[in-house]
Amino acid sequence: MKRTGEGLRIAFLAYRGNPHSGGQGVYTRYLTSELTALGHHVEVFGGQPYPVLEDGVRLVPVPSLDLYRKPDPFRIPRPHEFRQGVDFLEFGLMCTAGFPEPLTFSLRARKVLAARRHEFDLVHDNQCLGRGLLGMLDDGWPLLATLHHPITVDRDLELAHARTLRRKLTLRRWYGFLGMQCRVARQLPRIVTVSESSRNDIASQMGVAGDRLSIVPVGVDHQRFRPMPQVARVPGRLMTTASADVPLKGLVPLLEALAKVRTERHAELVVIGSPRPESRVGETIDRLGLHDAVRFVSGVSDEELVRLYAEAEAAVVPSLYEGFSLPAVEAMACGVCLVATTGGALPEVVGRSGETGLLVPPGDPGALALALSRVLDEPELRARLGAAGRARVLERFTWRATAAGTAEIYAEMMEERAAAC
Repeated sequence: MKRTGEGLRIAFLAYRGNPHSGGQGVYTRYLTSELTALGHHVEVFGGQPYPVLEDGVRLVPVPSLDLYRKPDPFRIPRPHEFRQGVDFLEFGLMCTAGFPEPLTFSLRARKVLAARRHEFDLVHDNQCLGRGLLGMLDDGWPLLATLHHPITVDRDLELAHARTLRRKLTLRRWYGFLGMQCRVARQLPRIVTVSESSRNDIASQMGVAGDRLSIVPVGVDHQRFRPMPQVARVPGRLMTTASADVPLKGLVPLLEALAKVRTERHAELVVIGSPRPESRVGETIDRLGLHDAVRFVSGVSDEELVRLYAEAEAAVVPSLYEGFSLPAVEAMACGVCLVATTGGALPEVVGRSGETGLLVPPGDPGALALALSRVLDEPELRARLGAAGRARVLERFTWRATAAGTAEIYAEMMEERAAAC
């Protein structure tokens, strides 16, 4: 038996791990790097789009049919691509408007890991929660999962904003994997989540026992995401990140707030992300006449992102709900004044309103416009909030702290397993 919590061999599962796919990819990249720096051996078993990893962390590809790849999403594979039963399952679920990746990745990962049972001490799943994880438990793996927030929230918000019956039926089918994830989550011995808000919601919405939920906040690369005083702020420039154009991210209320702000002063918005053709974002920009005031930027490097933060007078997180919010801590790490909502865990992340950022109710364009107008009009307030936000990140939200907290849970698991032997 290895010494608990020291030099562990970790198989880390990332079913969709590219940083440009959202927060799960960022979490995979930096947590595994810091766990390696703490002396653990980590291999990432990743599905497409494959994770971007730091030096010292090995990627083990777990290839799929990659049915949602760009530039041909929802593609029809060629006959020679079907090599095993899980391939037919993946394609069949897509054809019936389901989202197969959590299930099919977990089944493939179980098969790959079965041949390497004695090479790892534990398996850490990053919110795949596919049925194959229960098979891994049957195979004898010590296993835990990170659940950033319950996807039930995303589903309910999207359904509430769906404007046609067809859209609602399609969404219900797409989110069909949630039933599986809830069943799997309820059977896992340990789940890590990122905030008290997420912990409460996972317990109430997914039925996971509270005593099996541990909180380890997410971090930020505070050396990469840093203030750049040599870069001049652009007057009136606001910035937000909407890597997924879904109602949850609150981009439409932000656009409505921007229109209100622009009635009295110059203001412009840079959005990190791309709008979906079927979303309300494009028509909102048309309705409000904001074409000259909104710019979408996607696929930027970390260094380009940091420069964009440096150019902004304020960053905005207008989300209706967040389980944590990487964009919030990235903005704070860059020393940018932050305006955010009180949706989900944002008050836990941002801190007390008026001390480290300004907080407003979610989905309230009027309140958001007032807060944005205030920070644009008060340079001293912007400077004070930006400095306080950076200090809060350095105190609470570094990836080293995330890795250390996660490693403590690994140690507890190994101790419990050793005691049971």
